[in-house]
Amino acid sequence: MSTTEDLAEPDAAPGGAPHPRETRILYGQDAAEAAFLDAFNAGRLHHGWMLAGPRGVGKATLAWKIARFLLSQSADDGGMFAPAPPASLDTPEDHPVVRRLRGGAEGGLLVIRRGHDDRGNLRRDITIDVMRRLQGFFGLSAASGGRRVVIIDAADEMNANAANALLKALEEPPAHATLLLVAHQPSQLLPTIRSRCRTLPLTPLAGAEFTGALAQAGVTEADSAALMELSNGSVGTAVALAEGGGAEIYAQITALFAGLPRLDRPAALALAEQAAGRANDARFALILTLFDLFLSRLARAGILGPGPEAVPGEAAVLARLAPHDAAARAYAALAHRLGARARHGRAVNLDPAALVLDMVLQTEAEALKFL
Repeated sequence: MSTTEDLAEPDAAPGGAPHPRETRILYGQDAAEAAFLDAFNAGRLHHGWMLAGPRGVGKATLAWKIARFLLSQSADDGGMFAPAPPASLDTPEDHPVVRRLRGGAEGGLLVIRRGHDDRGNLRRDITIDVMRRLQGFFGLSAASGGRRVVIIDAADEMNANAANALLKALEEPPAHATLLLVAHQPSQLLPTIRSRCRTLPLTPLAGAEFTGALAQAGVTEADSAALMELSNGSVGTAVALAEGGGAEIYAQITALFAGLPRLDRPAALALAEQAAGRANDARFALILTLFDLFLSRLARAGILGPGPEAVPGEAAVLARLAPHDAAARAYAALAHRLGARARHGRAVNLDPAALVLDMVLQTEAEALKFL
C-alpha cells in the first residue's frame, strides 16, 4: 500500500523539473501577469480566472504566483492609509505566505486536482468527491474573513458532476475568494463555466524566454532550438523530450526517410526494437508522439514549405517528400490513420515493435508516391 508521501502529484512537472509552486520565475507571460495585476489594482478582481493555453507554457506556475500574491495582500483596502498599489505579482521569498505554501500549511489555499484510488494510482479525472472540498473550504472563509484562493489543475480534467459543482461555486462565490482554473483545452469546459471566468491566455515560449525556462527546469540540453521546434514552445513538453532523448529519436525518424527511395531496413528495425517490451512503454509512447509530429511537419511543409529545422537536414527531407499540397493532404490523412491504429494497438496490447515498423513501412509507401 502506498503512503501519502509515495503518491505522485498529478500537477507535478515532468522529469526532475521543480513543481509549479517551487518555480520562482515565470518566463514569457508578461501580458497575462500585467492583465491580472491591472485588474487587482483597479479593484476589478474577478472571482473566476481561466488560465488557458497549451500544456507546459507556465499556466500552473502563474496560478501559484497569483496565489502567493493574493494571500500576501490584505483583503481590507486600508482606506486612506492603504499602501501604494503593487507593481508586480512577485512575493518576497521570506514572506510568511511563501513559507507556508512551500510547507503545505497555508490555510487560505485549496488545490483541486485528480485524486488517487485505493491502490495509489492517479484517477483519470477530477471527481465530485474531490470538488466537494470547496464547500468546507469556503465555510472556513466565511469564518476567518481573509482571502481564499482555489487552484483547479487542470479544470478540463473534471468529470460532469465535478464541473456542475464548480459551476455552483462560480455562481455564488464568497467574498474575497478567487478561483484559478488551469485549462489546457478550455473548449472542453461547460460554456457556463467559461462565461463566468475571465480568461488569461498564455502563449508558447520562444528564444531566450524558452531557453531560460528550460534551464530553470533543470535541462541543460545543448540544442535548445531543436527542443523548441519539437515542443512547439512548450517547456513542459521539451523537458519530457529531453528526459526521454526525444531529439535523438526524432533525428532517427528523419534519417530513415532521408535516403528514400531506398529505406534503411536495419535502421528501421533498430527504431522499432527500442519500443519492444513492457520496460520500454515510455519509449514506445515517445516514438508514437514523435512519429506523429514528423507526419504533421511533413503535412505543414507541403502547404507552407519547411520551417525552422528541428534536427539538421530536416528541411531538405521535408521539402523532398512533401513537394505540394496534395502530399500535405496525404500525410495528414496518414497521420490520422496511423494514430488510430496506434491507439487501438496499445489498447489490445499489440506488439509495440511491430506497430512501429508498420508505421515506418506505411509512411515509406506514401512517400514513394511523391518521389
